[in-house]
Amino acid sequence: MLNDVNWLATVLAALFGFLVGGIWYGPVMGKRWMGAVGLSEDQLRQGNMALIYGGAFVFSLIASIFLSHMFTRLGDPPFHVVMMISVGMAIGFVIPAMGTNYLFSHKSRALFFIDAGYWLLFYAAMGLVHGYFIGR
Repeated sequence: MLNDVNWLATVLAALFGFLVGGIWYGPVMGKRWMGAVGLSEDQLRQGNMALIYGGAFVFSLIASIFLSHMFTRLGDPPFHVVMMISVGMAIGFVIPAMGTNYLFSHKSRALFFIDAGYWLLFYAAMGLVHGYFIGR
């Protein structure tokens, strides 16, 4: 499974997804997200940042590895198919699963839309990178 993975594309796609999170949860939606989860900047700083950011990158890498493997198994599909699959993963799998959890845990609609927007952009960013490398 891992022999067919384009490791440069995989790591760069994971990095792009990770960077989308930094932008989304920073200047774009950071204040709204903190309000929706009920945390202050001081409370956020008290977390183990190496574990949080390191873990987030590892999870991004796992998602990117599986996308890369799937694209290879599909015979390196054209760019538009890569994007349809990448964004479709967010719309068809990640966001509904997350939404179900948010419903049962009584999380706010605002938090759902903030997080759903992130996952949509995360998978789109990874698709852009994978699609670029497949087209080369």
